[in-house]
Amino acid sequence: MPALIALVFGYLLGSVDFAVLVARARGVDIYAVGSGNPGTSNVLRSVGKKAAALVLVGDLLKGLAAAAFGVWIGEVTAGYLAGLGAVVGHVFPVWHRFKGGRGVATSIGAIVWLSPIWGAMVAVSWMGVVAVTKTASIASIVAMVLLVPGLLVFGARGIDLLIAGVMALLVLARHAPNIRRLLSGEEQLLTTEQG
Repeated sequence: MPALIALVFGYLLGSVDFAVLVARARGVDIYAVGSGNPGTSNVLRSVGKKAAALVLVGDLLKGLAAAAFGVWIGEVTAGYLAGLGAVVGHVFPVWHRFKGGRGVATSIGAIVWLSPIWGAMVAVSWMGVVAVTKTASIASIVAMVLLVPGLLVFGARGIDLLIAGVMALLVLARHAPNIRRLLSGEEQLLTTEQG
C-alpha cells in the first residue's frame, strides 16, 4: 500500500507544471510560444532567465519532494516509485490536459534524494554539458543515458534500478523530437530572448 500511495502522490505532485504557472503569471501561454513545450528551456527562450530559474527549481524540488515522501512512508523502493510518478505526472499532467514537459529536472531531483552523491554528479554534469554545447537536449540525453549505470555503481539494485530505467527511458522518449532535430542540425541553442 505505501508503494501505491507513493506512486499516486508523486503523480499528482508531478502534475503541477511550474512552466505553465510561471509563464502564466507573466502573461504568457507557454504552449503558444517558442517550441510550445512547457519546460525550462522554452521558458528561458520565451519568458526570461528569472522565470526559467523558478521553473527549474520548482521541477527539481517536486521530484525531490516526491522521492522524500515515498521513502518516508515506505522505504527506498517507494521513493523510486514516487519519483517515477512525479516524472509521469510532469510528462502527462492531469492538471494541464496531459500536455507536459520532458521530465529531466524532475528526474534529477528525485535521484538527488535517492542517491545524493550520484544525483549531484548528474546535476553538475548536466550543467557542464549545457555550458559546453549550449544545448539542453544534449545534456539531458547524456544525463539519462548515464542515470542507471551510475546508480548501479552507487549501490542501487533490483527493482530500484528497473524503476530508474523506466524513468530514464520515458525522459529519453520525450526527447525523440530533439534527437531528430539534433541529427538534422536544426536543434535550438539554449539562449534567452527576454530579460
